[in-house]
Order: sequence, then C-alpha cells, then structure tokens
Amino acid sequence: MTTKLFLNARIFTPFDHGRPSSGDRQGDIQVFPEGALLAKDGLIEAVGSVEEVLRKAEQVSVQLETDCSGLCMIPGFVDPHTHMCFAARRENEFSMRLAGASYMEIHKQGGGILSSVEAVRRASEDELFQVTLENVLSALSFGTTTLEIKSGYGLDTPSELKMLEVIRRISRETPLDIVATFMGAHAIPSCYKDDPESFVDLLVKEMIPEVKVQGIAEFIDVFCEKGFFTPEQSRRIMEAGISAGMIPKIHADEVVDTGGAGLAAQVRSISAEHLLAANPHNLRAMAEAGTIANLLPGTAYSLRKDYADARKMIELGVPVALATDCNPGSCFTESMPFVFGLAVMMMKMTPLEALVASTLNSAYAIKRAHLVGSLSVGKQADFLLVDGESPAIFAYHAGVSPVKEVYKLGEYVA
Repeated sequence: MTTKLFLNARIFTPFDHGRPSSGDRQGDIQVFPEGALLAKDGLIEAVGSVEEVLRKAEQVSVQLETDCSGLCMIPGFVDPHTHMCFAARRENEFSMRLAGASYMEIHKQGGGILSSVEAVRRASEDELFQVTLENVLSALSFGTTTLEIKSGYGLDTPSELKMLEVIRRISRETPLDIVATFMGAHAIPSCYKDDPESFVDLLVKEMIPEVKVQGIAEFIDVFCEKGFFTPEQSRRIMEAGISAGMIPKIHADEVVDTGGAGLAAQVRSISAEHLLAANPHNLRAMAEAGTIANLLPGTAYSLRKDYADARKMIELGVPVALATDCNPGSCFTESMPFVFGLAVMMMKMTPLEALVASTLNSAYAIKRAHLVGSLSVGKQADFLLVDGESPAIFAYHAGVSPVKEVYKLGEYVA
C-alpha cells in the first residue's frame, strides 16, 4: 500500500451532488485556498484544508510527501467526445473551408468523413494505433486523464471492429481511462448513397450484433443531421444499440435543427452533442430528461460558425459538459485548456461553470463520475497542478497550456 500526501495547493473542485450539475449549480465549486490531498493506492483518502488533511495523515504511514508550491489543483480533465482514432489528417479541407467551401460542400465532393473512411480502411491496425496513440498522449500532456474515443471512420463491419480494437489497445497501453463508443452511423458510405436504408439495415442487423459480441463499445452514437441520418433512422439505430446493451448518445442539431435534441430526450440519451442549432423547446425536453448537453466550441471555432448557446442551456436547467471533438476534419485539437478558454470567452460561461463542465459533468456524460470528475474521497486521485491562482487562468493566459503536472491515480504521468 502506498500513501501520498500533497501539500500547499490551491484546490478547486466541483461538488458532486450525485447527478450532473445544472442551472444554479453549474458552477458549484468548493475552494481550499491552502489545501492538501491524501491518496492511498491511487484513491483519495482526504481532501480539504491543510489542517484537516494533516489530521487524517497522522493516522496512516505516508510514504511520499509532495509540496505543490502554491499551484492550483483541479481534477484531471474528462474529454467525453473525441474522434481521435483516425489514420490521416485533412489539412487541405481546412484550407478549402477558409476559401469559402462549406462542410456540406466538402462532404458532397467525397471529402469530410468519407475521406477519413478511405484512410482507415487502408491502414493496418498497427498504423492506426500509432496515430491514435500520438493524439491520446498529446491530450494527456494538456491535462486530459479520462477520455472517450469513437469509431465511425470504418463504416463497414471489419473496419469498425478494427477501430474499436485499437481503442481497446490504447486503453491498455496508456495511463488514461479510455471509454469506447461505436459510431458506425457517422455517415452514409458512397456505395449506399442511393439506398441509405440498406446501410441502416446493415448497422442494425450486422454491425451492432458484431460490436456486441466484440464487447468493447460501451456507448452508441449517431450523426442525426441533414445529409446524414434522419431522426427516424437515428431512432432505429439507437434503439438497436440499446437492445444490444449500449448507452445512447447523439450528434444533434449541429448544422440545422433536425429535432435531434428532442429525440435525445425521448430515448433518454445520456448526452446530446454539438447543439448549435437546437431550439428552446427541445432543450427544455433535454433538461426534463436529464440529458447532458455536450458542447464542442472548438468545432464552432474551426468551422467559423456561431457557438452553442450555453447560457440559454444553463438557464433552462440543461447540464452542460465540454469536449474537444478532436478529429481530423472539423476540429483538430487535443487541448481541453483551449476548449475551456473558448467556453469562457465565446460562450460566456463563467470559469467555474467551465470547470464543472470539463470535469464533473463530462464524467457524468460517459458514466465515470463515480470514479473521476471531482476531488472527492473514494474517487481516483486524478488531478492537475496548474500555474494560476484559479481556473480562470485557462481563459486569461490565452493560447498556451498552464498545466504543469498531470497525476493519474496519484502518480505523476506528464
């Protein structure tokens, strides 16, 4: 048994009330200006004021004591929406967008998701693993200690299973906690463009059963959007995933309002992603259903689109989480500090709301809040030491990462 004591830290941690924080509680934070944390075998034994934690430490044998030098301590970031498993970048499409091409125009020309599909199908498992590993370790250096990775660049059964196997390898061979999501419903493959219902049949009758047998994916996601999957198709796919034991998520109302947010509420999806075009009626339904709004400001930044209305969502009582959406096309960033800054500066969230959104609520969005997301007794000792007086540093010190040290289960990892 190893017991470690971390002293002289300015601690900021969300209150975990046993459910995602929303409304007035979206920024519910506990602060210990002169704080300490005691960890035993990777789990938090005590956290709070130095005096309180030292009393607890006196009752055990402490093997290692660390002076945090007055740095800010926060929970490790939880990134609940990424597409980090891909084989090739799409920088040329970024230049096309800068020249005026829309996301949908690029998609219709065979670019976008379908370009990534071709690259993934060509890549060996080892080649795909190496690219994904580079992305994941970069995320770790920016303070992400738990993250979700989706499949969805295979769009046939063997390639989707290959992606999920790579995600499992990443989980085993890195310090991070990795959560796998099956997203075979990411786009309609070119060979099914004139018969999308047959591809939905393939998803429901072949892919989902094979993914269930493989046993890696915990969640199922679908891109409910004009030109991709209709609400009716999305419902069918999600319900098939639910029957196979997977928890539903949905890419909803990113480009136009298709009613995806309302569908998320109806099927009790754990989260709805993007929501740039979601209407207030459906957002209220999400609040009533307890569905988390997983907002991705890096994508709005990259696509030069209006940002999701985080203030309206908080006002309506929708729990808000934040994620990078790291992918090779619409948003290539592994940096949760960057996303945090965008949330504060462009979506008008307070720094404390953004902290909850990027830690505790994000953990709830992937069913990991019992383990991570707040510095609470019994949870994993996953935390960051940050060069700043408060979490506001992520917006204030723009364009850099103030993360100095990253700890996973009480161990220094970056």
